[in-house]
Amino acid sequence: MWQPATERLQHFQTMLKTKLNVLTLRKEPLPTVIFHEPEAIELCTTTPLMKSRTHTGCKVTYLGKVSTTGMQFLSGCTEKPVIELWKKHTLAREDIYPANALLEIRPFQVWLHHLDLKGEATVHMDTFQVARIAYCTADHNVSPNIFAWVYREINDDLSYQMDCHAVECESKLEAKKLAHAMMEAFKKTFHSMKSDGRIHRNSSSEEVSHEFESDDG
Repeated sequence: MWQPATERLQHFQTMLKTKLNVLTLRKEPLPTVIFHEPEAIELCTTTPLMKSRTHTGCKVTYLGKVSTTGMQFLSGCTEKPVIELWKKHTLAREDIYPANALLEIRPFQVWLHHLDLKGEATVHMDTFQVARIAYCTADHNVSPNIFAWVYREINDDLSYQMDCHAVECESKLEAKKLAHAMMEAFKKTFHSMKSDGRIHRNSSSEEVSHEFESDDG
């Protein structure tokens, strides 16, 4: 059917306007998505980083380590190395010596987070495998606030040495809590190794854990 040019032009303009409106409606939500999407991504990436900086544990003063001899670790075996570490510590420190580490005892590992001058955890951390800890105790004559453990350190040539590590806690109670936490971590590690077949089935946690000393007071 023939239409005048003016009517055809009006009809074309109406169709074009309608299509432009449809395209405009379809494109309206896009700026909202583009605006919110980077914000959501930023929240997802920064939140875990903030959580990873928070550590749970006990603030302590790390006294250091000293090599010890022998394979039988009985009550009092850490007394001599602890005295040696304590003397070095008291000679070097001032009247008030702030905590320089955060000791975190976990089922399979012990983490020693080193603190900066502001008391915040740094990236430097010492890791101790619970299965290689031969002895621990919170019972020392030189100071009741000291918690110590004997660790089997493996050298590069696959030889090993027994090192006694010690930390000074804020109180005698905190030192005892660390000893009990270490005992629980050892039991969990032992049961896991036993279920994996790395320890003989006829062994018991009581037989192996007699090397650990935790003073109940």
